[in-house]
Amino acid sequence: MLLNTIIEKDDNGYFAHIPQLKGCVSQGKTYEETLLNIKEAAELYLESLDKNELILFENQFVSIAPIEVNYSRANLS
Repeated sequence: MLLNTIIEKDDNGYFAHIPQLKGCVSQGKTYEETLLNIKEAAELYLESLDKNELILFENQFVSIAPIEVNYSRANLS
């Protein structure tokens, strides 16, 4: 199963979450550690679902798509 994972970096390391799995978050000091941690968190999350919840989850459609937006830097001051 493929899941979309959002990973962000800040001063303390990396933070990850999976939009499809509400509340499924993890962190790590490195990008690679964070990927391993969020994968483990997702597996534990999915194991906690009952049969009906899992069926609903498997039938979801989620897409992450880049969009282009126009903005003016003049509005930033």
